[in-house]
Amino acid sequence: MSQHRFLAAVAVGLLATQSAAMMLAPLLVAIAVQFDTSVAVAGQLATVTFAAWAVSVVSVGPLSDSLGRRPVALAGLTLLSISVLASAFAPNFGILMALRAVTGLGGGMIPPNSLAAVADSLPPARRAQAVGGLMAFSTLSTVIGVPLVAVVANVGGWHVPFLVIGGMLAACLVLNWFWFPKGDGSAPRSFSFFSRYRTLLAIPAFRAAIVVNFAQRTAYFALFSYLAAYLIDAYDLSIGSVALPMALVGLGTVIGTYVGGPVANSNQRMPLIGAAALAGGATALLLFLIEVPFWGAVAIGTGAVSLMSVGWPVMLTFSTEISGQSRATGVGMLGASNQSGGVGGAALGGVLLATSGFSGVGYLSLGAAAFSAVIIILFMRRPKSRSR
Repeated sequence: MSQHRFLAAVAVGLLATQSAAMMLAPLLVAIAVQFDTSVAVAGQLATVTFAAWAVSVVSVGPLSDSLGRRPVALAGLTLLSISVLASAFAPNFGILMALRAVTGLGGGMIPPNSLAAVADSLPPARRAQAVGGLMAFSTLSTVIGVPLVAVVANVGGWHVPFLVIGGMLAACLVLNWFWFPKGDGSAPRSFSFFSRYRTLLAIPAFRAAIVVNFAQRTAYFALFSYLAAYLIDAYDLSIGSVALPMALVGLGTVIGTYVGGPVANSNQRMPLIGAAALAGGATALLLFLIEVPFWGAVAIGTGAVSLMSVGWPVMLTFSTEISGQSRATGVGMLGASNQSGGVGGAALGGVLLATSGFSGVGYLSLGAAAFSAVIIILFMRRPKSRSR
């Protein structure tokens, strides 16, 4: 029962953390009005959040691996809950910007530390399914969390969602205080920082995993970043009209991530995720090349996103297996490649959209997916666990 409670606390913490990161989108107009600025300037709150997140997610791993999972979990949730709750009372835009930076720093601490703790606590046979399930649950933030923020803000104003999400995070802090394991998996070890990065980067398969993950996430984010714009442009829709279709596409991410759990237990997992990414890239290109009815396009986009989401939990599981006593460092480095893939997909997709239309975005998705498949064929092997 204590293990089930621990997994429940981790799941809710991941969902609340992702919701805290993604909650700004429906609030930008109201925040801009409140602080007498433009929506474009208000949008920099998200930039600050994700920039701080990227720094935190790649640097927290050695701290977790050296100092223990429990103190890092409690510190991250404390930073998150305080910064999100305080954001509701920010007196000016500058302070709100600073608080979102703290939110990013706290948020980046949670995923690598949580997944490393799960890997410490579960036997190998259950690890992959648990990672897939947790990541699928956390992606519900795009399906449930963001729409909930919009509803709450519509009723009570933009301050109230910060109180709601902050309250959720404070509750997660309490749950983790009581239920986070105190056993050997989270016990302090000798402190080391850069040596953990050097050790992992010296493993050829781990270097290949970072490249594969970066390529597959580039393919995913290229499609996801411009799918709504394509639906609006191709089918002459209003912005509000794409809310439901994009929620369905978000469910595709949930489904693909969940399927990645059992795939991670397969002896053929690397070829499978390479094939899934290729199929997803080809489906994305097909979406932009053919004319189909609106809901047909939504179905094709959902299928493409689902296929391109299978690899993410598989690569996380791979990282926990190959990184030994540096699991959080490994997960954090995979997280950094995830963030980099998001930047690459959005930036390169924007360039190709401007120069060659939406078909260029489809070719980018297919090309990045194909590149990941080539790296898998050339360099990836199923690893033996180095240390548990």
